[in-house]
Amino acid sequence: MFAVEVRDHVMIAHSLPAPLFGPAQGRHGATFVVDAAFFAEEIDEHGLVVDIGRATEALGAVLAPLRYADLDAVPGFEGKFTTTEFLCRHIFEGLAAALRAGGLGDNGRVRRLRVTLAESHVARAWYEAAI
Repeated sequence: MFAVEVRDHVMIAHSLPAPLFGPAQGRHGATFVVDAAFFAEEIDEHGLVVDIGRATEALGAVLAPLRYADLDAVPGFEGKFTTTEFLCRHIFEGLAAALRAGGLGDNGRVRRLRVTLAESHVARAWYEAAI
């Protein structure tokens, strides 16, 4: 299996209003390092899984509405716990849509996608699934 991974970051504010989250119940900020890995069984005639430039642009486009946002006020996130895991799935869905639309130059080669968010140097989460 071949893979290409691109990276970006996003700064957000949010709260996780449930006792389970302890001090994170209150509004706080977070900076996530975001990695998106695109997996394919084969590379194309140019030796590519996916166009890295397009993948980087697609990741940036998916993150754009989240940059410096208060996730508690983002449309569609109302009543949701915007955990690291939740955000992984949200970003995955945006990138999967870009893949399905043919916007990454993979011509259908990409079969799996993994989105990883590192919330610190000791903790990260990811969501991975087939396209």
